Amino acid sequence: MKLSEFQFDLPADKIAMYPLPERDQSKLMVLNRKTGAIEHKTFDNILDYFSDKDVLVRNNTRVYPAKLFGNKEKTNARIEVFLLRELQHDLNLWDVLVDPARKIRIGNKLFFGENDFLEAEVIDNTTSRGRTIRFLYDEAGGRPLKDVLYSLGHTPLPKCIQRDAEPSDEEDYQTVYATEEGAVACPAAGRHFTKHLLKRLEIKGVTLADLTLHVSLGSFREVEVEDLTKYKMDSEQMWIDQRTCDIVNKANDEKRQVCAVGISTFKALETAYTTRSHITPYDGWTNKFMFPPFEAQVTTMLLTNFHEPMSTYLMAASSFAGYKNLMNAYQVAIENDYRFGPYGDAMLIL
Repeated sequence: MKLSEFQFDLPADKIAMYPLPERDQSKLMVLNRKTGAIEHKTFDNILDYFSDKDVLVRNNTRVYPAKLFGNKEKTNARIEVFLLRELQHDLNLWDVLVDPARKIRIGNKLFFGENDFLEAEVIDNTTSRGRTIRFLYDEAGGRPLKDVLYSLGHTPLPKCIQRDAEPSDEEDYQTVYATEEGAVACPAAGRHFTKHLLKRLEIKGVTLADLTLHVSLGSFREVEVEDLTKYKMDSEQMWIDQRTCDIVNKANDEKRQVCAVGISTFKALETAYTTRSHITPYDGWTNKFMFPPFEAQVTTMLLTNFHEPMSTYLMAASSFAGYKNLMNAYQVAIENDYRFGPYGDAMLIL
């Protein structure tokens, strides 16, 4: 398929800038991928689509406060630094994105925090926007560097949410079951669950299983090739343990539903696929890029949010739902005032 086939007109006011006060009261569109039929529900109605011994697989990654604001030496220009990952702990080296990138060169010093108490030096260029920086900090003198960075950091809201992060975003931009720190973006479909709703699912007989995929900025990078077969996804780190494999494999053997909560969970399950709808434990990286005519081998239900035009998440969702089904559902969503983006509404694809 071509990139241009995933273009559609999304009015700016359809993107949710804030979450609803109650997580489970968002809208839920239910799409039947066999018939194309659409139902309009609220999220807490999701219980109606599960039966005893079905499985709900969740991504338990947790977003860390990856966005720092500092100043450049001499000019005092404001610089935004996005912490991607720690490269070498003993040398305080981090892989980061900087904005505006054109103003930052090797050798520049950056300062963060009150009275510029934390200093960093740019030591390498990794991409047109990316840099390697070394924080000039002695852990022997106090808190670990990571604790200091996180105390200065802000929730890394995506660009579609056009506002600065607020204190409430620290928890709002997480799932209630987030435990494994390492993501720079929230697996947003899971945001709709409350602890109470998850307990009701368990009471109904649904088995909850966890995996970890640390969502990176690569999943949101703009696709710049028309021929999607020529696009390469950035790699993301993931883990699936034996317990989750046993639960998923048993459900598939018994023809039960295996619901992936979010595109990241969908990607992880399909990455770990071996044969006969089975998965095996996984500890590594995935750059799996799913778009039509990709066919899911493990996942039988997909819960997802409404995504932006020409995004890799939109392409992955359409590979599961069917291209025509999904694009039609998106037009219906726009006409019915569904909210798009990570703070928006949800879609359950059966």
